[in-house]
Amino acid sequence: MTEFRFIHSADLHLGRRFGNMPEEVRGRLVEARHEALAALADAARSHGAQHLLIAGDLFDTETPSDPVWRQALNAMASDPTLQWWIIPGNHDSLAAEALWARLGELARENVHLLTAAAPCKMAGGVTLLPTPCRRRRAAEDPTAWMPEAETSDGHLRIGLAHGGVHDFGSEDGDAAVIAPDRAETARLDYLALGDWHGHVRIGERTHYSGTPERDRFRHSGCGVCLAVTLPGPGAPPVVEEIRTGRFEWGTVELSLTPEQDPLEALERVLPAKGPARRDTLLRLICTGWARLPHRVELSGAVSAAAPEFCHLEYDDGQLGTEYQAEHLDEIDSRGALRLAAEGLLAEAQDPVHDQEQRKVAEAALNRLYSLVRERAE
Repeated sequence: MTEFRFIHSADLHLGRRFGNMPEEVRGRLVEARHEALAALADAARSHGAQHLLIAGDLFDTETPSDPVWRQALNAMASDPTLQWWIIPGNHDSLAAEALWARLGELARENVHLLTAAAPCKMAGGVTLLPTPCRRRRAAEDPTAWMPEAETSDGHLRIGLAHGGVHDFGSEDGDAAVIAPDRAETARLDYLALGDWHGHVRIGERTHYSGTPERDRFRHSGCGVCLAVTLPGPGAPPVVEEIRTGRFEWGTVELSLTPEQDPLEALERVLPAKGPARRDTLLRLICTGWARLPHRVELSGAVSAAAPEFCHLEYDDGQLGTEYQAEHLDEIDSRGALRLAAEGLLAEAQDPVHDQEQRKVAEAALNRLYSLVRERAE
C-alpha cells in the first residue's frame, strides 16, 4: 500500500475558562483554543493528510456550554474532505452521556465519535483501534484489549488512547496505567496518545502530541500537533512537529547578586521588544539577592514592561534583600518612620521567627521604602 498520512492532536480543552488569569487575558486564550481547530485543519492540508486523530479531551469538561460544542462541530464540518476521529478523554469522558448523545445527533459525516473500544476502518488498508475513556479516572490499562484485536493482513494498525503511561506519569496526576510497550505488544504501527500537554516521545511508535494551544506554564513554547507518515506496515513512522499555537508560554529565571545592575539583567532575559510580546505569556522568577534600591527599580521595570505582554507574571518570593544603613536613612533619619523601618528590619532578620513571618516583614519594609521613594519623586 502507499504511505498513510494523518495529524495527531489531543487536549484542546475547548471551553476552558482560565479563571486564574486576568479578565482581559481570558477572552483571548478562550478564543485561541477554538481557533486551534482551524489551525489543525490547515496543518492537515499542508501535510497532505485527510485524517485528524484527536486523542481525548476535545472539551475541558463533561458539560461544555452549547456554543462551545456546537461551534466546534461547525468548525470541523467546514471542510468535508477532512476526516476527524475523536475519542472521549478523562475531562470529557463517556460518563457525560448527554454530551456524546448530542454530539452524535449533530455531527456531520466527516466527524467520527469513537465511543466503543473496537477496531474501525479509517481508510483502505488502515484500521484504527480507539480506546475511549469511560470515566474520569481509569483503574486499569484501557489499551489492554489491543493485542487481541484482529485486523486484516497487511493493514496498518493505529492505536488511539488517552491517559498516563507507566514510568512516565499523567498530566493530571492520575494513576498512570498504559503500558509503555503497548505499541510493540499490540503490533501497532503508531500509538497516538493524549493527556500530556507537551509533545513527548515515549518510543519510536508512541507519542503524546501535546495540545495545539498551550494553556499553562508547565509546558513552555508554542502549541504543536504531530504530522505522522506511515510508510507501510511495520515500517518506522515519520513524525514531524507542526506549530499550531498562537501564544508562546515561557518561564525564565533571573538570578541576581547585589553587585549586578538589575535592569540590565532583566533586559537580557526578557524576549526582544516587538509585536511578538503581545502573544507571549511569561513567568519571571527572580532569585538571589538584590540591594533594596535595586529591588524597587526592578519591580518598577517589570511593571512598566508588563503591558506589552499578553501576561507577565512576576515572582520575587525567592529574591532576598540586602539592607544597608543608608537605605533606612532614605526612609527617615529619625522619627516614627525610622522606628518602623528598624522594627521591620529586626523582624525580617530575627531567626526566632519562621520564614513566612520574616518574608512578611521584609515585604512590608520593601513597600515602605517604595512609598517613601514615590513620595519624594
